Amino acid sequence: MLGRMAKRFDLYLMLLLPIAWYLLFHYGPLYGLQIAFKDFNPGKGIGGSEWVGFDHFQRFFESYYFERLLWNTLSINLFSLLIAFPVPIILALIVNELRSKSFSKWLQNITFIPHFMSVVVIVGILSVFLSPNTGPVNKLIEAFGGEPIRFMESAGWFKTIFISSNIWQNMGWQSIIYIAALSGVNPQLYEAAKMDGASRLRRIWHVSLPGIVPVIVILLILDIGHFMDVGFEKILLMQNNLNLESSDVISTFVYTTGILNGEYSYTAAIGLFNSLINLTLLLLVNRFARRTAETSLW
Repeated sequence: MLGRMAKRFDLYLMLLLPIAWYLLFHYGPLYGLQIAFKDFNPGKGIGGSEWVGFDHFQRFFESYYFERLLWNTLSINLFSLLIAFPVPIILALIVNELRSKSFSKWLQNITFIPHFMSVVVIVGILSVFLSPNTGPVNKLIEAFGGEPIRFMESAGWFKTIFISSNIWQNMGWQSIIYIAALSGVNPQLYEAAKMDGASRLRRIWHVSLPGIVPVIVILLILDIGHFMDVGFEKILLMQNNLNLESSDVISTFVYTTGILNGEYSYTAAIGLFNSLINLTLLLLVNRFARRTAETSLW
């Protein structure tokens, strides 16, 4: 093995930088997780701070905002998974079935562009379009005899706006890997299905979708592995006192309480709880996928 590594030493040298990056910024900070079990005092340092055990976890679980934070985080991610996850797959199937190559490229370019926009720009566009006074959406509602709606200040509309704008922003970029996977499906399978009298929908269902199932399963596992992580920056930009009931999630609470108010140990415990849920879901879904679909991360 050492001999093979010596022959390809240049390739292993290329791995040094990403390995160092992971060690420094991903595994190195794990040392600081112990402050979740301590009453961290910056003056005393991590080692000198008082050990309090699970007090911070208990405080969070017994707080009046625990259920709200957990429900908002879970519901946003669950609805995103159910509604947003299939959209790039559908888009990739549409692009793959288009006969006009020029229209196919135009459609891909149109759907790719929003991904390269800054989150600040996206939220700005939402604020302009959904403005109760000058926004075109409310102007259209008024034209049909309705009353203007304060979308950005409404807790009831927050999740709908957040998830739908995420779909618009990311569906083109996320469809790239499915389009690539579809290009690898054997064309003879389509010809055989066509000769057997299968319609276009039948060919999609029995040839295209089975051909990309392994890719779908892998990406689904990866998405569930980040199930408790929401678009923190976008939520923070969209958040205000009027929609806080629906927009306050664990990540924004950690930012406001930990960074702004300096409760480092408390929010470290909350962040650790959040990460443990992600890890548990990842292990369970990966095991289920390995048993049922025979496809998994490991």
